[in-house]
Amino acid sequence: MAERTFEYKQVIAVRTDLDMSKGKIAVQVAHGAVSSAEQTRVLKQDVWKAWFREGQKKVAVKVSSEEELLELRRNAISHSLPNALIRDAGMTELPPGTVTVLGIGPAKAEIIDEVTGELKLL
Repeated sequence: MAERTFEYKQVIAVRTDLDMSKGKIAVQVAHGAVSSAEQTRVLKQDVWKAWFREGQKKVAVKVSSEEELLELRRNAISHSLPNALIRDAGMTELPPGTVTVLGIGPAKAEIIDEVTGELKLL
């Protein structure tokens, strides 16, 4: 079976220093994915449509701190990538306002890789 290639993808970076439960991580990743995709849909509809038709590739990666996540966001912005920084509402495991994940894209995979390519998979 031939490996499928994707022209577009979305990356969600997750803080590993917060010791979130698996369920909490899943929900935060979902927030990041939806929020970042919605920003792309509004700002770059052609990219969103192409990514959606292609199968909506998503990759979850690890960052070790809030500082690393914020630096990643600065880098995404400098590459003109749509992104969404997620802050927890504080109703369960984390204090209100805790920065948990960053959704980046969808966008061209090679541009996202310039920003996230060195990060380890979650």
